[in-house]
Amino acid sequence: MAMGRPRAFDVDEALDKALTVFWEKGYEGASLSELTNAMGIKPPSLYAAFGNKEGLFRRALDRYEEMKGGSMDEALAAPTVREAAERLLCHAASSQCEKGSPHGCMLVTAGLAGGEESSAIRDELAQRRQAGCMKIRKRFERAKKEGDLPPDADPAALARYVSAVMNGISVQASGGATKKELQQVADMALKALPV
Repeated sequence: MAMGRPRAFDVDEALDKALTVFWEKGYEGASLSELTNAMGIKPPSLYAAFGNKEGLFRRALDRYEEMKGGSMDEALAAPTVREAAERLLCHAASSQCEKGSPHGCMLVTAGLAGGEESSAIRDELAQRRQAGCMKIRKRFERAKKEGDLPPDADPAALARYVSAVMNGISVQASGGATKKELQQVADMALKALPV
């Protein structure tokens, strides 16, 4: 049986370059030519390695979560719920405008605009954001059982609140807000928590 030609490019390196394009321009804003130019490949190679633009985007999301997802788990492992919330919000404020990478969270900014043809992508992004919110909720539920949250606290509502603030920080960062301005948002949000 004849073997196909081996790939002439590093898939992981190409994926990292595509991730940056998607992060900067969003799913719909990233054209196929911009993606292939950044990746240093031709469209047939993209299709052979990733299936299509949507497949490439999903792989880029997986890669993004591999790179960034550990910070949420680390924050939620804090000994108190107050520390966990503070770490989440302060990390969102500081990491959303790092030099050398696009501003904002890719899970938020990559799907802010789009037509009907990208509804599956918006749904995918919403599901991934919801999974993050669920992790926060579980931590808050544990805190309530342990007495680290007041008995009348609503873990689900608190998780939605913290997630909404984190998402808002991302939108503000992508719009040019400074680290100092984003930290002010995080500090104000922390004052509203019941701990």
